[in-house]
Amino acid sequence: MTQSADAVPETGSPLPRFPMRRTCPFSEPREYAGMRANAPVSRAALKVNGKPTWLVTRHEDVRQVLGDSRVSSNLKLPGYPHQFHIPEEMLAQVRLMMLNMDPPEHSAQRRMLIPEFTARRVREMRPRIQQIVDEHVDAMLAQGGPVDLVTALALPVPSLVICELLGVPYEDHAQFEEWSAAMMNHDLSPAEYGAAVQALDTYLDKLVTLKEDEPGDDLISRFLEKNRTEKVADHVDVVTMARLMLVGGHETTANMIALGVLALLRHPEQMAALRDDPALLPNAIEELLRVFSISDSGTARVAVADIEVGGVTIRAGEGILALNNAANHDESVFPDPGTLDIRREEARSHLAFGYGIHQCIGANLARVELETVYGTLLRRVPGLRLAAEPEKLRFKDDAMVYGVYELPVTW
Repeated sequence: MTQSADAVPETGSPLPRFPMRRTCPFSEPREYAGMRANAPVSRAALKVNGKPTWLVTRHEDVRQVLGDSRVSSNLKLPGYPHQFHIPEEMLAQVRLMMLNMDPPEHSAQRRMLIPEFTARRVREMRPRIQQIVDEHVDAMLAQGGPVDLVTALALPVPSLVICELLGVPYEDHAQFEEWSAAMMNHDLSPAEYGAAVQALDTYLDKLVTLKEDEPGDDLISRFLEKNRTEKVADHVDVVTMARLMLVGGHETTANMIALGVLALLRHPEQMAALRDDPALLPNAIEELLRVFSISDSGTARVAVADIEVGGVTIRAGEGILALNNAANHDESVFPDPGTLDIRREEARSHLAFGYGIHQCIGANLARVELETVYGTLLRRVPGLRLAAEPEKLRFKDDAMVYGVYELPVTW
């Protein structure tokens, strides 16, 4: 027997608020386990505006939602569970990114970009990625510890990689990283958020205009060349696509680099096992991605037809947050999910990159960057250790993408 939103028992208690904070950097919010056990599809109120939305917490149900054509990623639709307060007049002028498009528009743009991120294409990039990592490790070692691993390695490596891929001048990285960090902050006012988006789009508008006239050997130029025939995007669409690639291409990987190093430093026996057997590294990366699930609230959807999920009927027009962090700690799929186990056989079943048509297009690139950074540190800096008390580290509980603000290390 299914139940609908109208049939959910009234307890007199207020709805829990979302987002919920992690109590430990290596765990999910404590509420998720209770939800999976007792109410795997349940209602919560968005902290930003108090509006109700559905939270989906079991692995099977999250996969169902993310793969269901009866849910939409379009953030302009009524009921979409926004993580920021966006005034109606601002929302009306928003140009959708590929992340928030539905087919056929989404399919057309994604098809144009897929060749840039195939396993073969990323393998071809590996020597340059290794060179970038080695150069930054060289500088780190020459400086001597302690250093902040975030600024010395975790942030510049993916920033430089995505800049070279897109054809964005790296000398501008400090400015676009500032705009990117602002856009990820839950606590930003609508005016501040809008200003950050506008500033980045103005920068990218000039860059795209330049590449329309003087194309180079980069993703944006190749997209523009294909688009002359395919005609799937106008100039503003290309600017918006570039913003998604630039922000998504460095923000997530940078945070995973720092968090993964922290996890290994806090689990020295697993770090030693990786150093002894580098063949374990690919699986270790999947396990680290599972444990942290850094973009937990990035899989927002809205139902465009009634759907049944986990025995609950979600009505058309109701918002859904398919929580991949909750799914990645589902005990029915990942036994003892709170334990980091680099040999975990089920690790590749994680949903850290999403699922379905919106699964992260840059997953292959992210994996190679993580493997290169972790492997290089294990090989070249065997004495790496924390240079700060773990409890004093500051984590990004206020951001759309989880991470650590600084990671002081020495050797």
